Amino acid sequence: MIQTVIFDMDGVIVDTEPVHYYAYHKHFKELNINVTDEMYTSFTGNSTRNIFQKLKEQFNLSENVEDLVLRKRHLFNDAFDSKEDLYLIEGVEDLIKDLYANGIQLIVASSASHVTINRVFTRFNLHQYFTHIVSGEDFPKSKPHPAIFLHAASLSIAPKENCIVIEDSTNGIQAAVSAEIFCVGYNSLHSKNQDLSKANVVVQHFNELNFEKVSNLN
Repeated sequence: MIQTVIFDMDGVIVDTEPVHYYAYHKHFKELNINVTDEMYTSFTGNSTRNIFQKLKEQFNLSENVEDLVLRKRHLFNDAFDSKEDLYLIEGVEDLIKDLYANGIQLIVASSASHVTINRVFTRFNLHQYFTHIVSGEDFPKSKPHPAIFLHAASLSIAPKENCIVIEDSTNGIQAAVSAEIFCVGYNSLHSKNQDLSKANVVVQHFNELNFEKVSNLN
């Protein structure tokens, strides 16, 4: 029986992707680099630090990676605070409340920074439901490396076999598979060109999930 659900955040709990897209592309313009849509899509599920490590190598950037991360984060925070049309993914709040009310442990494991996760959780009053917040910035390698999910599972009240991951990205699903944790792929409208084929189950909407269905997965 499933006792712990590990949620990704971007594209699963909230759609911050338009804010990230705006911040990244404003930064790319400042740096005078041409990041194609294909290259940008391949970054989905990576931490900001890993993305800029790749961009520094690709474009031979002279800037320090940490400075690049801080500048992008500043652009993101400005846009996040001013953006009014930012909503939770449809159906996810009901699912979170249903799982929580029935004693399921909830953990978030996101490639986003602690600052960004806390910004989202504070804005939507989500801290009360989750026992742990795990950020990709604490790991040297991003998804698809399994480290973030292995750590999240180590915080579970139950063995790894009694955990599931909910993910929407190619890299995130591969990370869950590599961690050998049952993975629910969410076919998010907000995460384009992602391969969900390695997920154990794929859902189109969160109304397809509830406590009873989740607890009997795997």
